[in-house]
Amino acid sequence: MSDQHLIEMGEAQQLAVMRDRIDAIDAQLGQLISARAECAQEVAEIKKRFSPSEAPLFYRPEREAQVLRKAMERNQGPLGDEEMARLFREIMSACLALENPVKVAFLGPEGTFTQQAALKHFGHSAQTISFSAIDEVFREVEAGAAHYGVVPVENSTEGVVAHTLDNFMDSNLTICGDVVLRIHQNLMVSDVTKTDSITRIYSHAQSLAQCRKWLDVHYPNAERIALSSNSEAAKRIRSEWNSAAIASEVAAGLYGLKILAEKIEDRPDNSTRFLIIGNQQVLPSGDDKSSIMVSMHNEPGALHNLLEPFQRHGIDLTRVETRPSRSGPWNYVFFIDFTGHLHSPNVAAALQEVASRASDLKILGSYPKGVL
Repeated sequence: MSDQHLIEMGEAQQLAVMRDRIDAIDAQLGQLISARAECAQEVAEIKKRFSPSEAPLFYRPEREAQVLRKAMERNQGPLGDEEMARLFREIMSACLALENPVKVAFLGPEGTFTQQAALKHFGHSAQTISFSAIDEVFREVEAGAAHYGVVPVENSTEGVVAHTLDNFMDSNLTICGDVVLRIHQNLMVSDVTKTDSITRIYSHAQSLAQCRKWLDVHYPNAERIALSSNSEAAKRIRSEWNSAAIASEVAAGLYGLKILAEKIEDRPDNSTRFLIIGNQQVLPSGDDKSSIMVSMHNEPGALHNLLEPFQRHGIDLTRVETRPSRSGPWNYVFFIDFTGHLHSPNVAAALQEVASRASDLKILGSYPKGVL
Protein backbone atom coordinates (compact mmCIF):
# COMPACT_ATOMS: atom_id res chain seq x y z
CA MET A 1 0.00 0.00 0.00
CA SER A 2 1.41 3.39 -0.99
CA ASP A 3 1.70 6.32 1.41
CA GLN A 4 -0.78 8.25 -0.77
CA HIS A 5 -3.43 5.56 -0.32
CA LEU A 6 -2.79 5.62 3.40
CA ILE A 7 -3.31 9.39 3.55
CA GLU A 8 -6.65 9.09 1.74
CA MET A 9 -8.03 6.70 4.37
CA GLY A 10 -9.90 7.73 7.50
CA GLU A 11 -8.27 7.79 10.95
CA ALA A 12 -9.52 4.34 12.02
CA GLN A 13 -8.33 2.74 8.77
CA GLN A 14 -4.92 4.44 8.96
CA LEU A 15 -4.41 3.31 12.55
CA ALA A 16 -5.43 -0.25 11.64
CA VAL A 17 -2.84 -0.34 8.84
CA MET A 18 -0.09 1.04 11.06
CA ARG A 19 -0.91 -1.40 13.85
CA ASP A 20 -0.67 -4.27 11.39
CA ARG A 21 2.77 -3.00 10.38
CA ILE A 22 3.84 -2.79 14.02
CA ASP A 23 2.58 -6.33 14.70
CA ALA A 24 4.58 -7.64 11.72
CA ILE A 25 7.73 -5.83 12.90
CA ASP A 26 7.20 -7.13 16.46
CA ALA A 27 7.03 -10.67 15.11
CA GLN A 28 10.32 -10.17 13.27
CA LEU A 29 11.92 -8.64 16.38
CA GLY A 30 10.81 -11.58 18.49
CA GLN A 31 12.31 -14.04 16.02
CA LEU A 32 15.60 -12.15 15.85
CA ILE A 33 15.89 -11.84 19.63
CA SER A 34 15.25 -15.57 19.98
CA ALA A 35 17.90 -16.27 17.33
CA ARG A 36 20.37 -14.08 19.23
CA ALA A 37 19.58 -15.91 22.48
CA GLU A 38 20.24 -19.25 20.77
CA CYS A 39 23.61 -17.94 19.58
CA ALA A 40 24.41 -16.92 23.15
CA GLN A 41 23.65 -20.46 24.32
CA GLU A 42 25.94 -21.86 21.62
CA VAL A 43 28.70 -19.47 22.73
CA ALA A 44 28.33 -20.79 26.26
CA GLU A 45 28.67 -24.38 25.07
CA ILE A 46 31.80 -23.54 23.07
CA LYS A 47 33.40 -21.85 26.09
CA LYS A 48 32.59 -24.84 28.30
CA ARG A 49 33.98 -27.29 25.75
CA PHE A 50 37.30 -25.46 25.47
CA SER A 51 37.62 -24.75 29.23
CA PRO A 52 36.98 -28.17 30.80
CA SER A 53 39.29 -27.64 33.79
CA GLU A 54 38.20 -24.15 34.84
CA ALA A 55 35.11 -21.99 34.88
CA PRO A 56 34.88 -20.04 31.60
CA LEU A 57 34.35 -16.29 31.49
CA PHE A 58 30.87 -15.64 30.19
CA TYR A 59 30.76 -11.89 30.76
CA ARG A 60 33.36 -9.99 28.75
CA PRO A 61 33.24 -6.23 29.49
CA GLU A 62 35.28 -5.32 26.41
CA ARG A 63 32.99 -7.29 24.09
CA GLU A 64 29.85 -5.76 25.59
CA ALA A 65 31.26 -2.24 25.24
CA GLN A 66 32.07 -2.92 21.58
CA VAL A 67 28.53 -4.18 20.89
CA LEU A 68 26.96 -1.14 22.55
CA ARG A 69 29.20 1.28 20.66
CA LYS A 70 28.31 -0.39 17.35
CA ALA A 71 24.61 -0.16 18.21
CA MET A 72 25.02 3.58 18.74
CA GLU A 73 27.09 4.03 15.57
CA ARG A 74 24.50 2.19 13.44
CA ASN A 75 21.56 4.04 14.92
CA GLN A 76 19.72 6.24 12.41
CA GLY A 77 16.94 7.45 14.73
CA PRO A 78 14.36 8.45 15.66
CA LEU A 79 15.46 6.88 18.98
CA GLY A 80 18.51 8.52 20.54
CA ASP A 81 21.85 6.73 20.64
CA GLU A 82 21.74 6.12 24.40
CA GLU A 83 18.18 4.82 24.23
CA MET A 84 19.22 2.37 21.52
CA ALA A 85 22.21 1.27 23.60
CA ARG A 86 19.97 0.72 26.64
CA LEU A 87 17.72 -1.58 24.58
CA PHE A 88 20.74 -3.61 23.48
CA ARG A 89 21.99 -3.69 27.08
CA GLU A 90 18.80 -5.39 28.21
CA ILE A 91 18.87 -7.87 25.32
CA MET A 92 22.46 -8.78 26.15
CA SER A 93 21.62 -9.03 29.84
CA ALA A 94 18.80 -11.50 29.14
CA CYS A 95 20.99 -13.53 26.77
CA LEU A 96 23.85 -13.62 29.29
CA ALA A 97 21.44 -14.93 31.92
CA LEU A 98 20.86 -17.93 29.65
CA GLU A 99 24.61 -18.61 29.57
CA ASN A 100 25.31 -18.00 33.26
CA PRO A 101 23.36 -15.55 35.46
CA VAL A 102 25.65 -12.78 36.70
CA LYS A 103 25.64 -12.28 40.47
CA VAL A 104 26.41 -8.69 41.44
CA ALA A 105 27.03 -7.51 45.00
CA PHE A 106 26.15 -3.88 45.69
CA LEU A 107 26.10 -1.41 48.55
CA GLY A 108 22.53 -1.75 49.77
CA PRO A 109 19.90 -2.04 50.95
CA GLU A 110 17.39 -2.37 48.11
CA GLY A 111 16.62 0.87 46.33
CA THR A 112 20.01 2.60 46.66
CA PHE A 113 21.66 4.51 43.85
CA THR A 114 24.34 1.81 43.82
CA GLN A 115 21.72 -0.78 42.90
CA GLN A 116 20.50 1.50 40.12
CA ALA A 117 24.09 1.74 38.86
CA ALA A 118 24.42 -2.06 38.94
CA LEU A 119 21.26 -2.49 36.87
CA LYS A 120 22.31 0.25 34.47
CA HIS A 121 25.62 -1.50 33.85
CA PHE A 122 24.57 -5.17 33.88
CA GLY A 123 20.90 -4.93 32.87
CA HIS A 124 17.84 -6.11 34.78
CA SER A 125 18.51 -9.82 34.22
CA ALA A 126 21.50 -9.68 36.57
CA GLN A 127 21.06 -11.03 40.10
CA THR A 128 21.81 -8.16 42.50
CA ILE A 129 22.73 -8.94 46.10
CA SER A 130 22.56 -6.26 48.80
CA PHE A 131 25.28 -5.65 51.43
CA SER A 132 25.38 -3.05 54.16
CA ALA A 133 29.01 -1.91 53.79
CA ILE A 134 31.59 -1.37 51.07
CA ASP A 135 33.98 -3.75 52.84
CA GLU A 136 31.38 -6.51 52.61
CA VAL A 137 30.98 -6.00 48.86
CA PHE A 138 34.75 -6.41 48.42
CA ARG A 139 34.82 -9.54 50.62
CA GLU A 140 31.88 -11.13 48.79
CA VAL A 141 33.58 -10.76 45.41
CA GLU A 142 36.97 -11.87 46.74
CA ALA A 143 35.36 -15.01 48.17
CA GLY A 144 33.76 -15.82 44.81
CA ALA A 145 30.21 -15.66 46.18
CA ALA A 146 29.48 -12.87 43.68
CA HIS A 147 30.97 -12.44 40.22
CA TYR A 148 31.21 -8.66 40.49
CA GLY A 149 30.64 -5.83 42.91
CA VAL A 150 29.46 -2.25 42.45
CA VAL A 151 30.70 0.48 44.79
CA PRO A 152 30.58 4.31 44.65
CA VAL A 153 33.92 6.04 44.14
CA GLU A 154 33.23 9.74 43.59
CA ASN A 155 30.46 12.32 43.40
CA SER A 156 30.62 15.42 41.21
CA THR A 157 29.45 17.60 44.11
CA GLU A 158 31.07 16.05 47.20
CA GLY A 159 34.16 14.39 45.75
CA VAL A 160 35.81 11.05 46.41
CA VAL A 161 34.36 8.17 48.46
CA ALA A 162 37.48 7.53 50.52
CA HIS A 163 36.31 4.21 51.95
CA THR A 164 36.20 2.65 48.48
CA LEU A 165 39.75 3.76 47.64
CA ASP A 166 41.06 2.54 51.00
CA ASN A 167 39.69 -0.96 50.34
CA PHE A 168 41.95 -1.31 47.30
CA MET A 169 45.01 -1.07 49.57
CA ASP A 170 44.34 -4.55 50.97
CA SER A 171 42.37 -6.11 48.12
CA ASN A 172 43.53 -8.09 45.08
CA LEU A 173 40.38 -7.27 43.13
CA THR A 174 40.61 -5.37 39.87
CA ILE A 175 38.43 -2.70 38.31
CA CYS A 176 36.47 -4.18 35.39
CA GLY A 177 34.41 -1.13 34.47
CA ASP A 178 32.78 2.05 35.68
CA VAL A 179 29.38 3.63 35.33
CA VAL A 180 28.18 7.20 35.91
CA LEU A 181 24.69 7.80 37.24
CA ARG A 182 22.87 11.12 37.36
CA ILE A 183 21.74 11.55 40.95
CA HIS A 184 18.38 13.15 41.65
CA GLN A 185 17.54 13.58 45.33
CA ASN A 186 13.96 13.75 46.58
CA LEU A 187 12.42 14.70 49.91
CA MET A 188 9.86 12.09 50.94
CA VAL A 189 7.49 11.31 53.81
CA SER A 190 5.39 8.36 54.95
CA ASP A 191 1.63 8.17 55.47
CA VAL A 192 2.11 8.88 59.21
CA THR A 193 4.21 12.02 58.71
CA LYS A 194 2.81 15.37 59.79
CA THR A 195 4.35 17.45 57.04
CA ASP A 196 4.06 20.73 58.93
CA SER A 197 5.99 19.29 61.91
CA ILE A 198 9.13 17.81 60.33
CA THR A 199 12.04 18.14 62.75
CA ARG A 200 14.34 15.37 61.46
CA ILE A 201 15.62 14.59 57.99
CA TYR A 202 17.43 11.30 57.40
CA SER A 203 19.74 10.36 54.54
CA HIS A 204 23.25 9.24 53.71
CA ALA A 205 25.89 11.83 54.61
CA GLN A 206 26.73 12.38 50.93
CA SER A 207 23.08 13.03 50.04
CA LEU A 208 22.65 15.47 52.91
CA ALA A 209 25.72 17.34 51.69
CA GLN A 210 24.45 17.36 48.09
CA CYS A 211 21.23 19.08 49.27
CA ARG A 212 22.77 21.43 51.84
CA LYS A 213 21.62 24.72 50.31
CA TRP A 214 18.09 23.48 49.63
CA LEU A 215 17.76 22.27 53.20
CA ASP A 216 19.12 25.56 54.56
CA VAL A 217 16.31 27.39 52.77
CA HIS A 218 13.37 25.03 53.31
CA TYR A 219 14.18 23.21 56.59
CA PRO A 220 16.81 25.32 58.37
CA ASN A 221 15.82 24.09 61.84
CA ALA A 222 15.39 20.39 61.08
CA GLU A 223 18.02 18.03 62.46
CA ARG A 224 19.98 16.28 59.69
CA ILE A 225 20.79 12.71 60.62
CA ALA A 226 23.23 10.66 58.52
CA LEU A 227 22.51 6.93 58.10
CA SER A 228 24.30 4.13 56.27
CA SER A 229 22.22 4.59 53.09
CA ASN A 230 19.32 6.51 51.57
CA SER A 231 17.21 3.36 51.58
CA GLU A 232 17.79 2.95 55.30
CA ALA A 233 16.52 6.51 55.71
CA ALA A 234 13.43 5.69 53.65
CA LYS A 235 12.68 2.69 55.86
CA ARG A 236 13.28 4.64 59.08
CA ILE A 237 10.61 7.30 58.50
CA ARG A 238 7.75 4.84 58.04
CA SER A 239 7.30 4.76 61.82
CA GLU A 240 8.14 8.38 62.72
CA TRP A 241 5.50 11.13 62.43
CA ASN A 242 8.00 14.03 62.53
CA SER A 243 10.61 12.75 60.07
CA ALA A 244 11.40 12.95 56.35
CA ALA A 245 14.00 11.26 54.20
CA ILE A 246 16.12 12.17 51.20
CA ALA A 247 16.36 9.29 48.75
CA SER A 248 15.75 8.18 45.17
CA GLU A 249 12.44 7.88 43.38
CA VAL A 250 13.02 4.12 43.32
CA ALA A 251 13.29 4.05 47.11
CA ALA A 252 10.04 6.00 47.43
CA GLY A 253 8.20 3.43 45.35
CA LEU A 254 9.88 0.49 47.07
CA TYR A 255 8.96 1.65 50.58
CA GLY A 256 5.59 3.21 49.84
CA LEU A 257 6.52 6.85 50.46
CA LYS A 258 5.21 10.13 49.07
CA ILE A 259 7.61 12.58 47.43
CA LEU A 260 7.16 16.11 48.77
CA ALA A 261 9.85 17.77 46.66
CA GLU A 262 11.68 16.46 43.58
CA LYS A 263 15.26 17.05 42.46
CA ILE A 264 16.38 18.99 45.50
CA GLU A 265 20.11 18.52 44.84
CA ASP A 266 22.00 21.81 44.85
CA ARG A 267 23.67 21.13 41.48
CA PRO A 268 21.52 20.01 38.52
CA ASP A 269 24.45 18.05 37.03
CA ASN A 270 24.94 16.05 40.24
CA SER A 271 26.39 12.65 39.28
CA THR A 272 28.12 9.73 40.98
CA ARG A 273 30.70 7.42 39.46
CA PHE A 274 30.63 3.76 40.48
CA LEU A 275 33.30 1.10 39.99
CA ILE A 276 32.70 -2.46 38.84
CA ILE A 277 35.10 -4.72 40.77
CA GLY A 278 35.92 -8.33 39.97
CA ASN A 279 38.65 -10.94 39.54
CA GLN A 280 39.30 -10.79 35.80
CA GLN A 281 41.68 -8.93 33.55
CA VAL A 282 39.82 -7.06 30.81
CA LEU A 283 41.17 -7.04 27.26
CA PRO A 284 41.30 -3.83 25.17
CA SER A 285 37.96 -2.64 23.79
CA GLY A 286 39.34 0.16 21.62
CA ASP A 287 38.38 2.99 23.98
CA ASP A 288 39.67 2.26 27.48
CA LYS A 289 40.88 3.77 30.71
CA SER A 290 43.12 2.44 33.47
CA SER A 291 43.55 2.89 37.21
CA ILE A 292 46.66 2.47 39.35
CA MET A 293 47.69 2.98 42.98
CA VAL A 294 51.17 4.37 43.64
CA SER A 295 53.23 4.95 46.77
CA MET A 296 56.13 7.39 46.41
CA HIS A 297 59.18 8.01 48.57
CA ASN A 298 58.70 11.05 50.79
CA GLU A 299 61.17 13.40 49.10
CA PRO A 300 61.16 16.73 47.24
CA GLY A 301 59.79 16.46 43.70
CA ALA A 302 58.04 13.15 44.34
CA LEU A 303 54.77 14.22 42.72
CA HIS A 304 56.58 15.62 39.66
CA ASN A 305 58.58 12.40 39.29
CA LEU A 306 55.33 10.44 39.42
CA LEU A 307 53.41 12.47 36.84
CA GLU A 308 56.17 13.39 34.38
CA PRO A 309 56.29 10.04 32.50
CA PHE A 310 52.58 10.28 31.72
CA GLN A 311 53.01 13.72 30.16
CA ARG A 312 56.03 12.66 28.13
CA HIS A 313 54.27 9.58 26.74
CA GLY A 314 51.13 11.53 25.83
CA ILE A 315 48.79 9.94 28.37
CA ASP A 316 45.80 11.94 29.60
CA LEU A 317 45.34 11.79 33.36
CA THR A 318 41.64 12.01 34.23
CA ARG A 319 41.90 11.91 38.02
CA VAL A 320 44.54 12.01 40.75
CA GLU A 321 43.49 11.38 44.36
CA THR A 322 45.63 11.26 47.48
CA ARG A 323 45.02 9.05 50.52
CA PRO A 324 47.11 8.66 53.71
CA SER A 325 49.38 5.62 53.52
CA ARG A 326 49.33 2.93 56.18
CA SER A 327 53.13 2.74 56.03
CA GLY A 328 53.57 5.70 58.36
CA PRO A 329 52.54 9.30 59.13
CA TRP A 330 52.84 11.88 56.34
CA ASN A 331 53.21 9.19 53.70
CA TYR A 332 50.63 9.15 50.93
CA VAL A 333 49.18 6.87 48.28
CA PHE A 334 48.14 8.27 44.89
CA PHE A 335 45.15 6.85 43.03
CA ILE A 336 45.41 7.72 39.35
CA ASP A 337 42.97 7.24 36.46
CA PHE A 338 44.16 7.77 32.89
CA THR A 339 43.07 7.07 29.32
CA GLY A 340 44.47 4.04 27.54
CA HIS A 341 44.93 0.32 28.18
CA LEU A 342 47.81 -1.43 29.93
CA HIS A 343 48.49 -3.31 26.69
CA SER A 344 49.17 -0.05 24.83
CA PRO A 345 52.92 0.51 24.22
CA ASN A 346 52.91 4.09 25.50
CA VAL A 347 51.07 3.11 28.69
CA ALA A 348 53.40 0.17 29.31
CA ALA A 349 56.45 2.42 28.82
CA ALA A 350 55.12 5.10 31.19
CA LEU A 351 54.26 2.57 33.90
CA GLN A 352 57.69 0.98 33.64
CA GLU A 353 59.25 4.36 34.42
CA VAL A 354 56.78 5.04 37.23
CA ALA A 355 57.57 1.65 38.78
CA SER A 356 61.28 2.48 38.80
CA ARG A 357 60.63 5.73 40.68
CA ALA A 358 57.91 4.55 43.10
CA SER A 359 58.21 2.62 46.32
CA ASP A 360 55.17 0.59 45.25
CA LEU A 361 52.97 0.39 42.15
CA LYS A 362 49.71 -1.55 42.07
CA ILE A 363 47.74 -1.98 38.87
CA LEU A 364 44.02 -1.71 39.65
CA GLY A 365 42.89 -2.56 36.14
CA SER A 366 42.15 -1.48 32.58
CA TYR A 367 38.54 -1.38 31.45
CA PRO A 368 36.25 0.10 28.77
CA LYS A 369 35.15 3.69 29.13
CA GLY A 370 31.50 3.72 30.20
CA VAL A 371 29.19 3.66 27.20
CA LEU A 372 26.03 4.55 29.13
